[in-house]
Amino acid sequence: MQGLLFKELREKNGLSIDEAAGLIGVCSKTVRRWENGETSPRASDVQLLASRIADKQREKLSSKKDFRFIDLFAGIGGIRKGFETVGGQCVFTSEWNEYAQRTYRANFPDDHPIIGDITQVDAADIPVHDVLLAGFPCQPFSLAGVSKKNSLGRKHGFMDEAQGTLFFDVLRILKHHRPAAFLLENVKNLQSHDKGKTFETIVGALVDELGYKISFRVIDGKGYVPQHRERIYIAGFREDTGFDFDKLEFADPKNGPTLASILHDETELPEKHYTLPPDTAGANAQSVISEKYTLSDKLWDYLQAYKAKHEAKGNGFGFGLNYPTDKARTLSARYHKDGSEILIAQEGKNPRRLTPRECARLMGFDRSRDERMEIPVSDTRAYQQFGNSVVVPVIEDIASYMKPHILRILNPGELFEKQVAAE
Repeated sequence: MQGLLFKELREKNGLSIDEAAGLIGVCSKTVRRWENGETSPRASDVQLLASRIADKQREKLSSKKDFRFIDLFAGIGGIRKGFETVGGQCVFTSEWNEYAQRTYRANFPDDHPIIGDITQVDAADIPVHDVLLAGFPCQPFSLAGVSKKNSLGRKHGFMDEAQGTLFFDVLRILKHHRPAAFLLENVKNLQSHDKGKTFETIVGALVDELGYKISFRVIDGKGYVPQHRERIYIAGFREDTGFDFDKLEFADPKNGPTLASILHDETELPEKHYTLPPDTAGANAQSVISEKYTLSDKLWDYLQAYKAKHEAKGNGFGFGLNYPTDKARTLSARYHKDGSEILIAQEGKNPRRLTPRECARLMGFDRSRDERMEIPVSDTRAYQQFGNSVVVPVIEDIASYMKPHILRILNPGELFEKQVAAE
């Protein structure tokens, strides 16, 4: 029984068997024996995992929350992290990918389960909330249903056009709960997707059918992290609060940090398999990057030949070789394949990929080198997750700008004026 309880608590903490073993100070084989019922863990080992969850729950409950939000298509929690920073409380999460769920749970080991398939959730079963957050997938909207309604002489609207897409689930939840505000995130090309029809449907549904006042803007994360990463953000409010993305000041992409701010530093302590301990690094260093991240001769030769081939044709395809003083291209979900978009030059040897820890910093998850988010998945999964994520400090700024407008709707009058003055 203790072994089963240990396993349940380990999973709630988002820990792998190896990570749980390291936390407690035993070998992974011992943990497997516990969970298989061959032997039993000590009561103190079980209590350690239970306390870890309880401590984080108490920390959340001890701080006053200004508004409640839900996190749809949550990924690994980048949008949530930004809104928690300004005093928001997450009351519902949906994310279908089981590996993203694992990373999310490891970093938000809290109060509510992660729902997998939002299409199977009745809007009435979602908790009451003030803000809806969604980094929804972009899908083409089928006109088949509209054509059928036309043939039957029935009226149709933008919500009908969106049926069958995941954006429709955002709409039906907004329609049922009527939260004070929402923030939607997507790729920059959402505006031109399907010759503009997709964006026209989105705006039409939010404004004409649901009555929200919206503002949208493409923001480059390069002002916050050393990476060119443009994403479109759509903010909506149930009432006209005067919110306007165009009037807001975001960090200037020309003046953002360089890769030196996120690259591994030899003074850092070793971590997992990303870096090697002192005896490998030498007497005066604490850790070095594992050689597994250095490209093989075969892959490096291939990437150079591929680039030369396309340069001869006048194309710009090829790898991106970077130095600490540079800013990188956009990190993509395919980074695990060859790392070609962001390669780090190394003196006297082939370039290397970023480590997952450096990717976490590149996306703004780790505020400092002393604060490390949990990465409980393989390198391949981690690269995919960070490549699909948002730049956290961009979200923090958006959340900060949105907060007084959210509170104006929730608490009209004096509170709003105080918040605006504080800004």
